[in-house]
Amino acid sequence: MNKLLLIDDDKELSQLLSEYLTTEGFEVVAAYDGEAGIQLATQDQFAAIVLDVMLPIYNGFEVLKILRKTHQTPVVMLTAKGDTIDRVIGLEIGADDYLPKPCDPRELVARIRAILRRAHTNEPTPAKLEKISSGPLVLHLGSRHVTWNGSEIVLTGTEFSVLEILVRQAGQVISKDDMTEQALNRKLTPYDRSIDVHVSNIRKKLTAAGANKELIINVRGAGYMLTLHEEK
Repeated sequence: MNKLLLIDDDKELSQLLSEYLTTEGFEVVAAYDGEAGIQLATQDQFAAIVLDVMLPIYNGFEVLKILRKTHQTPVVMLTAKGDTIDRVIGLEIGADDYLPKPCDPRELVARIRAILRRAHTNEPTPAKLEKISSGPLVLHLGSRHVTWNGSEIVLTGTEFSVLEILVRQAGQVISKDDMTEQALNRKLTPYDRSIDVHVSNIRKKLTAAGANKELIINVRGAGYMLTLHEEK
């Protein structure tokens, strides 16, 4: 499915992006305010959502909060150029990735395709109806389903990809450069905190399910490592 939802109140930009995305093989549905975006996102199925932060009625953060209560559709947020706070907030709420505005349409297509490749890679197939685990943490690869001691943990698609990398290399330190390339399909750039925020989100969700706070540790200057501690 290559149907995209574009939520941006800049109609001229939306038209330009829609035309470019269409030439790249996507079907684009546009909404010009947060309320209309929420209605479309909940009434139809989309492969991904491109969501601007600055929107009338409901801003992008409010839209994302509402959608994440019931939907895990991948979201790329469009943020003000150089506004790292917006980027971090968006990722904390559950965005999969972000781009600063004005964005290069080619880069937007690359980010969307990276997200869709991850989703396609993890579609259930006979060869992928498998599980990987580390202690009580179990990842069901076909359904992108995660449990801790049998309790379900809801992750975004990108969070799942980050956690899968950590579980597959449990006990080893993985650099943020490698995690960015493997989970986000792009190079790590200066001041990019995407992996940090995704790991923080995963930690919070695992801790809420009963995992030790030190399940995923940050090795300063080196990266992250998943290491199981004995639960009492």
